[in-house]
Amino acid sequence: MPVNPTVRSRLEAQGFCGLDDAALQQLAPWLRWSPAIGTLVMVIGVAFQSSAVLWLLAATTLVGVLLPSHPFDLLYNHGVRYLTRTPPLPKQGPQRRFASGLATVWLIATAWAFHIGSDTVGFALGIPLIVVAALVSTTHFCIPSLIFNTVFSRRIEPASVGGT
Repeated sequence: MPVNPTVRSRLEAQGFCGLDDAALQQLAPWLRWSPAIGTLVMVIGVAFQSSAVLWLLAATTLVGVLLPSHPFDLLYNHGVRYLTRTPPLPKQGPQRRFASGLATVWLIATAWAFHIGSDTVGFALGIPLIVVAALVSTTHFCIPSLIFNTVFSRRIEPASVGGT
């Protein structure tokens, strides 16, 4: 069964290029895994105005910038996929690493606002962050990847198939 062209386009915009329909059909739902977990943790951190939760998530997203796979992808690749009998997630391309970098900075700013007691600023930063993360978690539409692709005016090399 062919993959929905909109889903393919949105995933390719995130750097997941070169996947055939069969692989993409299996992986598309799981490519929401890391954004969905991140969104859930953001909601908890913002709802409880917890700078500690947001700083921990910022550290996790920073690792996602520095490594070829996001730490949440590693949880999937080394655990969940064996339960779901699905292939490993591909390594991240520069678009998704850029998104992780942007999220890291945004999370630090949001955490800092809550830390210093500026709850209004914390919510003003945290709620849009949650919306952006929820958008990619539910629709595969990644605003930071769109920004990356616009700034660099091209699609960068595809993420390799087969994760770590």
